[in-house]
Amino acid sequence: MPEVESARSVIERGALDRVIADVDDTDSWVCRPHRAGDIRAALVGRRLTVAHRRGKSMWCDTSGGGPVLGIHLGMSGKIVIAGVDGGEIDGGDYWEGRRVPGDYRWARFTITFDDGGRLMLVDPRRLGRVRLDPPVEALGPDAAGIGQAAFVRAVTGGITPVKGRLLDQHLVAGIGNLLADQILWQAKINPAVPGDEITSAEARRLFRATRDAVGAALRDGGVHTLPIIAHRRADGRCPRDGAPMVHGTVGGRTTWWCSREQVTRSRDAA
Repeated sequence: MPEVESARSVIERGALDRVIADVDDTDSWVCRPHRAGDIRAALVGRRLTVAHRRGKSMWCDTSGGGPVLGIHLGMSGKIVIAGVDGGEIDGGDYWEGRRVPGDYRWARFTITFDDGGRLMLVDPRRLGRVRLDPPVEALGPDAAGIGQAAFVRAVTGGITPVKGRLLDQHLVAGIGNLLADQILWQAKINPAVPGDEITSAEARRLFRATRDAVGAALRDGGVHTLPIIAHRRADGRCPRDGAPMVHGTVGGRTTWWCSREQVTRSRDAA
């Protein structure tokens, strides 16, 4: 979610109120379910007017009552806005080693403005997506602004592991795999604990941990800057108590946790 907010801010700063002269929407996978040319036909002659974000989803209103343009970064996407003078700004996923300015090999979707500048979705892993009128109404409250009562309702109840509930974008929008591991580590809760075993005190700890982790990631440049991320590896040690980090699959995702502080528990002990 912090990476998506950085991409949204780039669009807000560099792409709004510019007339769209052309669109390259020929990547049929990234632009599914649209056919090549569908997005182009809908956008040429219009302007992007407002850039929105909720959770990990981002979308732009268009002028003249046009369609909403949804842009999903996936796990490796960046928004790059390039000027005709060679200057550029970008925002989105953190890449190890960084992207070299002017490297557009992985541009999967491009808007060209009438002044020659471009907005590109640059995505080496091709996991992003661009579509018209995305169903943003199905998203839950944004993780950066959700209140405590709504958050507690979202993460408690049912037999789904608490990590799965944190990752469910219909419940809370914006928490990805790495951010969920940070939140659970910070709250000292095992990721596999079912939602109906989360106590009121634990739910409040999770809420505080979520607000702290989201705030830190937004402030410091992304989820990769959070304390636990560098220790999610085979020889990793908990940065709080030095115990070995362990991993498994929870909620369908690779998950890491502290072997000492985030212990499993039986239902009778909950």
